[in-house]
Amino acid sequence: MELRQLEHFVTVAEEANFTRAAARLHVVQSAVSATIKNLERELGTPLLERTTKRVQLTDAGAALLPRALAALDAAREAVDAVAEVRGGLRGTLRLGTMTTVGLIDFPALLGEFHRRHPGVLLQTSATASGSQGLVEALLERRLDLAFVSLPGPPPAGVTLTDLATSVLDLVVPAGHRLADRRSVPITELAGLDFVDFPVSYGIRTVADQAFAAASVTRRVALEITDLPTGVAYVRNGLGVALLPRPALAEAHGVATPTVSDTDLGWPFSLATPSGRTPGAAARALIAMAHEFLIWRG
Repeated sequence: MELRQLEHFVTVAEEANFTRAAARLHVVQSAVSATIKNLERELGTPLLERTTKRVQLTDAGAALLPRALAALDAAREAVDAVAEVRGGLRGTLRLGTMTTVGLIDFPALLGEFHRRHPGVLLQTSATASGSQGLVEALLERRLDLAFVSLPGPPPAGVTLTDLATSVLDLVVPAGHRLADRRSVPITELAGLDFVDFPVSYGIRTVADQAFAAASVTRRVALEITDLPTGVAYVRNGLGVALLPRPALAEAHGVATPTVSDTDLGWPFSLATPSGRTPGAAARALIAMAHEFLIWRG
């Protein structure tokens, strides 16, 4: 049994599809199929049930999967240990990012990481489903590390390294009736149309929890997936928003009063899968992220 066979098996199991697994592994599909067949021949039992719609684990495959993951993790840790002794990190770091944060300069962070650790291949990905989508990718082991916003206790299977907490400020058009106010109680926001992120995003969770705690109803009229678009929608009179303070430093055509009587703290963290020790490259990036934080309160 070879590590390559286990890697192919795990990837097919995670993707539930040979075509997607081959694309992720950067090999042709026939090579993945042949590798799995050879592994099944060696073990003397089918590991996967192949149908026209999806690929499912057999009982033997389900028994093998956690042990295959542990073997691949152990091999990665062995390579990391040797690389550290030799004085340089190696390998691939799969990093999940939020589309727009404002708390950290991602290009600068990743550029400096590459300069310090040129032997590490960085693979970054974002998701349209926000922090919840990044957590799913972590739990499915498609990511090693992810920048997330997860208000409240961490989900099962995820460990969080807290980096910072920002405040969500109210954003209104320059001519709005609340534009000249320094602070506004949350009760005065009832009945306004809001521009906000989808429910899988941390910003939306913070806002929804605050309004629920205050027993104030809220209507989200427009959904966005990045901060500049949210500011632009507000500036053009399409609604009001609650957005992280550091993202509003250079916003124009809007006013940003605070909401005075509720908790609108928006957490920013690095997430790793629980029960899986972060590799040396992941640990190095976690340490460097603290250096690059733009906002700390």
